[in-house]
Amino acid sequence: MSTNAGASIAEPEVPYVDPARRARRQRRGRRNAFVATMSTVVFFGVVAIAVGSSQGWPVVQDAFFNGEYFTLAWPEVLAALVINIKIFVVAEFFILILGLLLALTRLSKSPALLPLRIVGTVYTDVFRGTPTLLVVLLLGFGVPALNLSGLPTDPLVWGTIALILSYTAYVAEVFRSGIASIHPSQRAAARSLGLGNVQTNRYVVLPQAIRRVIPPLLNDFVSLQKDTALVSVLGPIEALRAAQIIVYGKFNYTPYIVAALLFIALTIPMARFTDWLTARQERQRSSGSR
Repeated sequence: MSTNAGASIAEPEVPYVDPARRARRQRRGRRNAFVATMSTVVFFGVVAIAVGSSQGWPVVQDAFFNGEYFTLAWPEVLAALVINIKIFVVAEFFILILGLLLALTRLSKSPALLPLRIVGTVYTDVFRGTPTLLVVLLLGFGVPALNLSGLPTDPLVWGTIALILSYTAYVAEVFRSGIASIHPSQRAAARSLGLGNVQTNRYVVLPQAIRRVIPPLLNDFVSLQKDTALVSVLGPIEALRAAQIIVYGKFNYTPYIVAALLFIALTIPMARFTDWLTARQERQRSSGSR
């Protein structure tokens, strides 16, 4: 019986692919790659020639792309970027927690939580409608001026709190839209299994909602990473402020380019990761709908 069983096991059938069709597909792929490469080279070549041949390019090159000042500014701006990273990490931690709590509060149907829902709605409307720079200025200069005992006076602390308050309003709306997108049948199924409201949110609704909102959340955090530079208006020497100090001392704008490159180096990996997650979710939805 074992011999017959072994003989009856068949190799998986390999789908037949027409050699001519495969060859045409390969030729099309090579042609598309060649056209894409040539168009990219031509486009950037034309831009480089147009900019380099312009009358004011030598002045712009010396003011913004000076190698001497680039080398001078790089270590100082890079060292100051550590403050931006610290602000980002601390703010992101609190924004995720507060944003999720605010979203759950606004979606709650409990009559006892009506005052909190009203406060949450007003909070979201106010901080989404107020420019982040104004929030940083109001908190950074206004609160320490009150001279209240027990409150910190460090502008770095209030700049970080301002970013937390501003971005929590945006992130709460992202979480709220993700939770609201879960079909009511998911809650009904969880209730039929004997799960309470808290258990339904914890084990059924939130895991699905969080997976859906990861790409827009990452987009918000890309913006947050850039907006950490707004704290510079309060005085802390972070990357942008360090660049400004060198610019004012040397009368050359190259340090701004250094700061811009460092921020780009931080945000591009997060942006590409967001694109990858979005594309993966789209593929999963497409395969699930077939």
